[in-house]
Amino acid sequence: MTALLLALAAGAVVGLALGGLGGGGSVLAVPALIYALGLSPTAAITTSLVIVTVTSLTALAGHARDGNVAWRTGLLFAAAGIVPAMLAGAVAGRVPQTVLTLAFAGVAALAAVRMLRPAETGAPGPVHPGKAGVAGSGLGAVTGFLGVGGGFLAVPVLVGVLSLPMRRAVGTSLLVITVNSLAALGARAGSGTHLDLAVVAPFTAAAILGAWDGKRLSRKLTGRTLQRVFAYVLLAVAALMAADAVL
Repeated sequence: MTALLLALAAGAVVGLALGGLGGGGSVLAVPALIYALGLSPTAAITTSLVIVTVTSLTALAGHARDGNVAWRTGLLFAAAGIVPAMLAGAVAGRVPQTVLTLAFAGVAALAAVRMLRPAETGAPGPVHPGKAGVAGSGLGAVTGFLGVGGGFLAVPVLVGVLSLPMRRAVGTSLLVITVNSLAALGARAGSGTHLDLAVVAPFTAAAILGAWDGKRLSRKLTGRTLQRVFAYVLLAVAALMAADAVL
């Protein structure tokens, strides 16, 4: 019963971030699966990809109905990350657990720093294929290697580099996360990692509900308020994981 409640609570937080910010929640999924639910880093990364894929797809549907998805930009951005996501996903299974933990701590810290930076505003404009390709490739590699959707990196790039308004960047980020996560899962399909449905099912269900709440909450609170809350949580997670790997 304790594991069930932990899965439900963690899933709700992950979904809240994905629905409200277009990213960030997936960075919390892996630490929650490791420290709260006792999974190994490798199993947690694969499980996280399943949860993030389903939750992002659900949240994407809501943003698409509101017209907040730039499909051409998102698909171009995501397409560049498919191969890197698959390659990184295949390599990750051969990397020592300590290295994965330290790498994840670094990415979590980077996510927090990006969220704490002043928000940039963008005006709609033409998408430069080169910029979208480079950014998409890097994001895909991060997704495949660490099991995170990468929305915390995608949203700033979509706003600051590809000139999307914030609300459309959040919706488009969910499209990118879904495609990259599916590619990374494809690369891990034959890895033999066992998925515990007793963890995946309640975690995913709570995340889906949380994503809808996050979408509604984003209309009531400023994006900066939500970003700051999750940023400080991520900094604490990064410190915990780094200490755990080193000590």
